[in-house]
Amino acid sequence: MNKFAIISDSVTDLSDAMVKDWNVEIIPFIFTLDNKEYYNHPDWREISVKDYYDALRAGKAASTTQVNQFRYMEIWEPHLQAGKDVLYICLSSALSKSYEQSQLAARELSEKYPDRKIYTIDSKGASVGIGLLAYYATKARDDGKSVDEAAAYVESLVPNLHHWFMVDDLHHLRRGGRISGARAFVGTMLNVKPILHIDNAGKLAPITKARGRTKALELLAKQMTDHNAVPKGQPIFISHSDVPELAEQLKEMITAQHGNTEFFISDIGPVIGAHTGPGTIALIFMGDPRRA
Repeated sequence: MNKFAIISDSVTDLSDAMVKDWNVEIIPFIFTLDNKEYYNHPDWREISVKDYYDALRAGKAASTTQVNQFRYMEIWEPHLQAGKDVLYICLSSALSKSYEQSQLAARELSEKYPDRKIYTIDSKGASVGIGLLAYYATKARDDGKSVDEAAAYVESLVPNLHHWFMVDDLHHLRRGGRISGARAFVGTMLNVKPILHIDNAGKLAPITKARGRTKALELLAKQMTDHNAVPKGQPIFISHSDVPELAEQLKEMITAQHGNTEFFISDIGPVIGAHTGPGTIALIFMGDPRRA
């Protein structure tokens, strides 16, 4: 049987152990920190998590570069040559041009390898939201599903995929154009923590705010009840920007409210972290269809 390749990129924010255990291939994005370029590998081999976020805390500037068509082709072609199909899960098309580039690569390679199948899926998500879709794709593959069946299954999950974020430092959102400089200053002074989610279009949207981290975590955990998440039997993903203690606190809140479930906790990588900053917490789960 053609065991197809499941591929994503480093904005999945999966840990190195998850990538290896699930047999998912990751295309590393390039990011720049303090005018130096790095590749964002799942094992953080070029710069440690702490060093990266300490640099952001010190005011160093970080920026990111999307994957282009030719990089996709370079990664996918060996699989096609080996007789495997490709299932690629991409960062939301509303947040990056990477999905558009992946489609260009798929069209060109499909002409070269007409007997092979290439699926590129717009996750309409980010961070471990993409990672959760990759998790379900691997389950489908390991259960013997074809690439067509796995792709259809993953596509069907996208509307029910919930991403909820707490951002610790409003200045990072201001740099991204989300809020004004004055609001960033006042919000930070008042210890306001904005709560955001990714909407139906795959865009990052502010929803509400909380005073202090604990209240913000409580609001994140509450989203699972509000959106009819059923933890029993489904994995819950939490990612964080160098605040493992907050990730553990959120896990304990969810366990207290919903009982035992399976958790996967990982670091938010440099690509997402460049836009959200240190201290960010993301909660990802499956629930009712996104309402907006």
